[in-house]
Amino acid sequence: MNDRRAAVVVGAGLGGLSAAIRLASRGWRVSVYEASETVGGKAGTMERDGYRFDTGPSLFTMPKVFEELFSVAGRDMADYVKLIPLPEICRYFYSDGVSFSAWADEDRFARELHEATGEGSENLARFLAYSTRIHSIAADMFLNRSLHDSTSYLRPGFLKSLFRFPGIDPLRTMAEAVEHYFETPHARQLFERYATYNGSSPFRTPATLNIIPHVEYRGGAYAVAGGIHEIPKALEQVAREIGVQVHRGKHVERITWAQQGRRRRVTGVSVDGTHIPAQAVVCNADVTVAYRDLLAEPEAPELVRHESLEPSSSALVFYWGIRRVCPELSHHNIFFSRDYREEFGQIFDERVCPDDPTVYVNITSKSSPDDAPEDGENWFVLINAPYDDGQDWAAETARVRTVVLATISSRLGVNVEPYIETEQIMTPADIAERTRSHRGSLYGISSNSRAAAFLRHPNRSKRYRGLYFCGGSCHPGGGMPLVVSGGKIVSDLILQHES
Repeated sequence: MNDRRAAVVVGAGLGGLSAAIRLASRGWRVSVYEASETVGGKAGTMERDGYRFDTGPSLFTMPKVFEELFSVAGRDMADYVKLIPLPEICRYFYSDGVSFSAWADEDRFARELHEATGEGSENLARFLAYSTRIHSIAADMFLNRSLHDSTSYLRPGFLKSLFRFPGIDPLRTMAEAVEHYFETPHARQLFERYATYNGSSPFRTPATLNIIPHVEYRGGAYAVAGGIHEIPKALEQVAREIGVQVHRGKHVERITWAQQGRRRRVTGVSVDGTHIPAQAVVCNADVTVAYRDLLAEPEAPELVRHESLEPSSSALVFYWGIRRVCPELSHHNIFFSRDYREEFGQIFDERVCPDDPTVYVNITSKSSPDDAPEDGENWFVLINAPYDDGQDWAAETARVRTVVLATISSRLGVNVEPYIETEQIMTPADIAERTRSHRGSLYGISSNSRAAAFLRHPNRSKRYRGLYFCGGSCHPGGGMPLVVSGGKIVSDLILQHES
């Protein structure tokens, strides 16, 4: 075993577990050190008074990304995780009383959209074809390769995508493109909301992000039996089965390095005062944590540049155990604000929670009944919020809670508050503290500029040879499929540069 190359992964988030599994499957000796007692990073779980909640991500998409990861280890994902396809992807409620569902069946979705809003049925098909076209060009270019490694640009598939670059629609904003395809404010607001999937504003982010509806409608939307946290649990199990040493409750104090000519070379990590040698170190922690704490370089140019970029949005989350079964609601539900442009202006320009926020309600007990008592439901209630900038979160929470309850109650015709049996709240400051994400941002930096995809932190350090990064704060970005893809990018880079 001692002649095998050794890698250490700092953090057992989905990106770190992805990298660990891939390296171990290629013969590397891999150790993962996780400061928390659980794996998964933001993809956590919480139980309270008989209700179980996912604490972070709530929608599962791009199953092929995960299936491929299991297959790398010689495993079948279906043996570890049960996916539940969602025929009804989301139920929408608007301020003018209009409501309808988005269905996985595109024809059914188009009919219902037309009946509820008057939107031309052909517009949905045109838009999804456009979304699919962006995916065919951008997926390999942005999701599967490092944008900061010169070898990526020499691959035939990458060059082919590069020649088709105008097809990803980078010069319009998401909102401008959506308004081109749809006529009604209801359809426009529905598809503009996909900017929030990476913490950005539809009025500023490039139309390239219209790739997301293809992922959801043509790739499928799923629930996970037992909750999203079953995904990192399963990955940890697979990692252990193929020889990865996963150490929970072990805090990495330092990433160690030595001078090697003109460059620095990582030598391993320090854990509880013990040096763990490694040829490659994969940092699954936030970039700010890596430089400030693990490398003790708060003035590093890479960190200074990263901190100058606008963080993505955060979230204010209410976990409510509701002692009532609500047939009015589905697994995923959206209660839209009256003025989307004003909402995002308050989030990104004023950096306050919106006066009239869009409210997202996820109820996993609709698909996994054991997540709540028989006569109740577990509501994960989220509004998009600004990153933590020193706001008075106690005051913001109290104000927003009142608005959220009024919004849901008025549109359902049911006074919700008396049915709240248990409650837990998470603010952007809590997210920053618990997940050590920069200012509580959910997706690293925002994508509110055309160059954002190229500005994310690289996966391979030029300053420290042997140091690699994965997770939401670096390329290709936040969100479960993306960080898993980031683990693949990192493992490919290590095999290329360290073998």
